[in-house]
Amino acid sequence: MLIAVKALENSRLSATCRLFSQGLIRELAQKGSSAQFPRLAKESSLLDQSQCDSPLCTFFEKAFSLLKRKVCRNEYTYKSALAHKILLGKHSLQTATMLSEFRVGSSKADIAILNGTSTVYEIKSERDSLVRIQDQVSWYRSFFAHVNVITGENHLKNVLAAVPDDVGVLLLTDRFQIATIRKSQYSPERIRQEIIFDAIRLDEAKNILKKYGVEIPILPNTLMYSSLRHKFLELTPHQAHDGMVEVLGNTRSQSAISDIIKAIPHSLQAIVLSLPLKKKEYSRLLDVMNIPVIEALKWT
Repeated sequence: MLIAVKALENSRLSATCRLFSQGLIRELAQKGSSAQFPRLAKESSLLDQSQCDSPLCTFFEKAFSLLKRKVCRNEYTYKSALAHKILLGKHSLQTATMLSEFRVGSSKADIAILNGTSTVYEIKSERDSLVRIQDQVSWYRSFFAHVNVITGENHLKNVLAAVPDDVGVLLLTDRFQIATIRKSQYSPERIRQEIIFDAIRLDEAKNILKKYGVEIPILPNTLMYSSLRHKFLELTPHQAHDGMVEVLGNTRSQSAISDIIKAIPHSLQAIVLSLPLKKKEYSRLLDVMNIPVIEALKWT
């Protein structure tokens, strides 16, 4: 009986987590509905008959309040905390840019923020494994000036022991606050130019080289990549890093959606920040959030 109850609880939590998937939110923004939503909403057991006439945004806020509980936290819970308490709390979209799932080498950085410098946050939630943490941190130390791991109490001791002393360690507390256990050290000298070059777009690499007065050759595409890579490796680590921060801060700026993000339900802001949506899709998503839950349950 206990096993069956536990399995049911896990099924409900899994459904709640999937309500905050990029796929579902992208579908709402693109189509104005989602066939996934009615099923996940029912499986989550969060539906309350008295709230069926409430707007969809209210349901998402209720679902996220569950994910904020210590025993229920997942990666998205941590991403939301970082987005609100650091990106939107300490900075703003006018001056800072958030990169989500940004590939560096063989790893994907959960959250990175460019704000005059570069800071990465690797998430290790209560339900994550620490198996790859050393490899992940090694890649990030070759790209970002500040490297942090944010985790829960269950992993804290092992994270501190697993990562180098220049890596910051943050704790997501029971009160959903971010506590600094160990501050990250600013270390751009460890950055490797080739890691930056391989992680960014070719047009971004060109703009970084132009910033330092490097002439861009006129070559066929088959030869351009290797030529630019060779020139990029001649930059100093500081130049490669500072150029990357400036150029990506412009090419991937989110300042244009600053007002839109404020209008998005609090629980969904971190997802929307990581989705490249069109202007009309943002508007559609905002409209969808005002649809009564009872109408959204009819989507097929």
